[in-house]
Amino acid sequence: MKTGNVRAVWLLCLLCMMALMPACQLSRFVFYNFADITDHKIFPARPLTASPTPFRFQTTASPKAPKKIVPPDGPEMDIDAFLAQNKTVAFLIIKNDTLQYEKYFNGYEQSSVVASFSMAKSVTSMLIGCALEDGFIKSIDEPMTNYLPELKKNGLEKVTIKHLLQMTAGINFNESYVNPFGDAASFYYGRHLRKYIREMKPKSAPGQEFDYVSGSTQLLGAVLEQALPNKNVTQYLQQKIWAPLQMEYDASWSLDKKHEGLEKTFCCLNARARDFAKLGRLYLKQGNWQGKQVVPQAWVKESTKVDTSNGSAWHYQYQWWLPSKSGDYMMQGILGQFVYVNPAKDLIIVRLGEDHGNANWPHIFMTIAASY
Repeated sequence: MKTGNVRAVWLLCLLCMMALMPACQLSRFVFYNFADITDHKIFPARPLTASPTPFRFQTTASPKAPKKIVPPDGPEMDIDAFLAQNKTVAFLIIKNDTLQYEKYFNGYEQSSVVASFSMAKSVTSMLIGCALEDGFIKSIDEPMTNYLPELKKNGLEKVTIKHLLQMTAGINFNESYVNPFGDAASFYYGRHLRKYIREMKPKSAPGQEFDYVSGSTQLLGAVLEQALPNKNVTQYLQQKIWAPLQMEYDASWSLDKKHEGLEKTFCCLNARARDFAKLGRLYLKQGNWQGKQVVPQAWVKESTKVDTSNGSAWHYQYQWWLPSKSGDYMMQGILGQFVYVNPAKDLIIVRLGEDHGNANWPHIFMTIAASY
């Protein structure tokens, strides 16, 4: 077939697929093209309210932070230059509750809002732990269809909440954000999350292998929505996490649509670097905040331990990434958003960026941790 004909056929196929896609979803994808850390501006959201008595990390006149960064595949660089060169907008190092390093780049500052992307998955996991403690969810070993019975007819009746947490649910889901017809793009840009959820189907038997898909976390959000009495997910986050942690700033959680919208629990918690750091501190302190147990200690332990049973990957547990087998763990977003926690060093590192840049961030975090 001639090149011109191939292009014509490809364009015809594309137009046919576009005809099947809701116009608002396609227009969002075409206009914005790819996820951006300012996407909190383009989606409707529910608000989170700052504390009237905010918790603030201590500062010191003699900070102890590395002056140089040693990338695994490059020469040693000045830390400020390295962060700026690799598209960082915020970088915090907190040791023993004291800010050792806090800098912002490319026009960003302490009060700048940044979209979390998949770091929100870890927050969704926190809320599942709280809902278990509150008795709204009976067990993570129960089928998710106890809360979403409409999915039984799709063949998902054997998928448990634990399968969703460990990304071993066997859900058929295209994780691509660059394909406008993929599931991740539909979940991100679309306005019909509940409809998309009702259409989800299995790809393989649950509990067999790790497969990271955002659809699993959105199903956790749907479970939460059904389990919570007289509260939406954002209100529950405000009650259980945002208020107890005495957050410094207002924040928000993006929705699929303005009227009766559903939180995008797989992404899209919009906050500031210091408040993201507090989420890390909560787990560093085993779910305890200033003497109050906010998230059950056992849940924190289960969420961040190495476990390879029933298809689980050692490097990922209940919506948390494990960069090593040494007890550290982290929240992670697609554009290089991280909250890294190293309990052995009493250390938290927050990195927010416009992109990963050309950096192996987990390696950088572990190298910084080793310097303390």
